[in-house]
Amino acid sequence: MTTATPLTLFTINMSHYSEKIRWLLDYEGIDYKEVALTPAVHTLPMLLKGKRGETTVPLIQQGKTCVQDSPRIVRWLASEHGPLKAFPSDLQKEITDVQQRFDAIGKPVARYLYLPGFAHDALIRQIWTQFSAPWEEAFVRIFYPIIKPVFKVKLKINKKDVARAQQKIDAEIRWLEERLSHGSYLVGDQFSVADITAASLLAPLACPEEHPIYGTEAFREKMAGPANQWADSPAMQWVRDIYAKHRGVIWAKPPVAA
Repeated sequence: MTTATPLTLFTINMSHYSEKIRWLLDYEGIDYKEVALTPAVHTLPMLLKGKRGETTVPLIQQGKTCVQDSPRIVRWLASEHGPLKAFPSDLQKEITDVQQRFDAIGKPVARYLYLPGFAHDALIRQIWTQFSAPWEEAFVRIFYPIIKPVFKVKLKINKKDVARAQQKIDAEIRWLEERLSHGSYLVGDQFSVADITAASLLAPLACPEEHPIYGTEAFREKMAGPANQWADSPAMQWVRDIYAKHRGVIWAKPPVAA
């Protein structure tokens, strides 16, 4: 177990992948500092730190070691800060299989949310700049008319791809509900990374009140509105129940700007 050098978690506040690792660290009681990055501004720092040709979050850093991509971070945490109670060795294969399923719908969920969300530019700018330094906030405000269309192309935010995203999301919701017919947790009889992943990746659709962004009225109405088709489903209720039972306080220590 590595404990000497503090951990820094680089996130984007609205990112469900970031929430997954934030939740795991909180649940395991691993101390860390969160650095909240501003969308668009985040790309170069993540490209340089990750050294994988990717600009994605989350990224975790300890000393000179940087690990990017949430499943890679889970494995690294298990190796360097384990054993993890949410990733027991005898269940890791099954947990990893479930993790992979729900990690795969991360982009479809984002795509599905941003299509209606981009009709509300003020809300998007507000969320994106929640923890921004003044110069970052100014950058987003000035260049938003350019950032928005680029973002839409990169994430494939169009009616055709959003329709495909909806089908993928619906299929995983049905799979989740079938899985839950055998018990309250997705692997074995204990809370694990499998549950953290599924709940985190679906949280923007379920809008648990514990989440300081997903749980707001503005987010529910302006971004997650189309997800009302699943709002009362057993899967979405499970997400809200898991948050209520296992999530605890989010941002007990507020993130700092990059």
